[in-house]
Amino acid sequence: MKKTLALILTLCMVFSLAAIGGTSAFAAGQTIYVLGPTPDHGWTAQAGAYAQAKCDEITAEGTYKAVYMPASSGEEQVDQCNTIIANGDAALVVMMALDDSAQAGQEALYFEEIPFISFDRIIEATEAYAALNASGDNWQCGAGIAYWLQKNGMEPGDTVVVLYGDNGTVCSRRQEGFEQFLRGEVKYSDAQTGEYETTTVWTQDQIDEIFNGYTVVCNWSADGAYSYIEQKFDEIVAAAKANTGKLFIYSMDDEMTFGVLNYLEAGASAETLADLKDMDAYISAIGGMQELYDVMAGTDDQSELAKEYFDDMMSMYFSPKMMQDIIEKGLTYLSGDWDYEVGSGEYQPTWIVDANNVNDFEGFQGH
Repeated sequence: MKKTLALILTLCMVFSLAAIGGTSAFAAGQTIYVLGPTPDHGWTAQAGAYAQAKCDEITAEGTYKAVYMPASSGEEQVDQCNTIIANGDAALVVMMALDDSAQAGQEALYFEEIPFISFDRIIEATEAYAALNASGDNWQCGAGIAYWLQKNGMEPGDTVVVLYGDNGTVCSRRQEGFEQFLRGEVKYSDAQTGEYETTTVWTQDQIDEIFNGYTVVCNWSADGAYSYIEQKFDEIVAAAKANTGKLFIYSMDDEMTFGVLNYLEAGASAETLADLKDMDAYISAIGGMQELYDVMAGTDDQSELAKEYFDDMMSMYFSPKMMQDIIEKGLTYLSGDWDYEVGSGEYQPTWIVDANNVNDFEGFQGH
C-alpha cells in the first residue's frame, strides 16, 4: 500500500512539473502589449520597427513578455484591445493610436482597469484615463516652424501653403504652437539653436488667412502632397507672384515635403518653375528622415533641385525612436517608480535641423 501511494504521489509530481513546463513562463499580468502602425514606409515604418525591437529585448530579459501588435486603422486597434482583455494577462498597454476611432479600445482598457500609456497621437476624449500621455513636443514643432518662416521673411498677407498629416491632435497641436508663437504667447527654444520670440505680433485674422487658404490633409503621404500640389501649384505660384513675391510651405512631415520635391522634379510646368525660381520660397518639414537630411546636406539626387527652387528648407527633429523611450517608460511604471498623476503629459524636446547643423544628426531611414 505504501509503495502504491508513493508511486501515485511521484506520478502526480511528474505530471504537475510537466504541466508547468508546458505553459508560458509568464504569468497573468506579466505581458506588455504595444499597439502601433503596420510598418510600411517613412516615420510609421520606423516607429513600428523600433517598437518590435524593444519588445524583443524586453521578452529576452525574461521579467515580462512584450508583444507588438501592428494595425492599419483605429478600428483594428479596438479589436486588438478586446483581444488583450480576453487574454487576461496584460500588465500594461502602450498604444500609438492610428486615428481617433481607437478611442473605444482605450475606453475598454480603462473599464477593465488595464493601465495604458498613450503615445504620439493623443485622443482627447481618453486623455484623462491614460497612465501617461507621451509624444514629441508638437506645440514646439509648430512654434519652431513659425519662427523659422518668420526669420526668412514671412509676414502677414504672404502666400502660405499648409500640408497637414491628418485631423488628429498631432497636427492640431502643431497648428496651435504655430499660432501661439505668431501671437506672441509663447517663445520657441531648443538647446541646439537658442530661444526666440516673434518679431511681429500677428492678429488672429491674419493667422486665419493662412489656415483658411491653401490647406490640405495629405494622410502623412508623399503621394497625398504630390496630388494636391499637382492640382494647385500653378495657382499657388501665380497667387504668390501677384501677391508679395514670396511663398512659404508649412509642411508638417518629411514625407509630404518629399511630395512637393517629387512634383517639382517630375510634373511642374516650365513657366511655374521659372516663376518659383524668381521668388523667395521656403519649405519646412517635421521628422528626421536621413533622406531629407541628405537633401539639405547637398548629397542627394534632389539636392540641386531643392537649392534651385527653395531659398532654404528645414525639418524639426522628431524621431520615431521615441517609441522605444515610451515603452521603457512603461517599465518604469511597472516598477512602481512613478511620479505622474493619471492623465499627465510628457513631451520630448524637438529642434530645428537645417543646412547649418544637418551633419550633426543622424536621421532614420524612411524609404
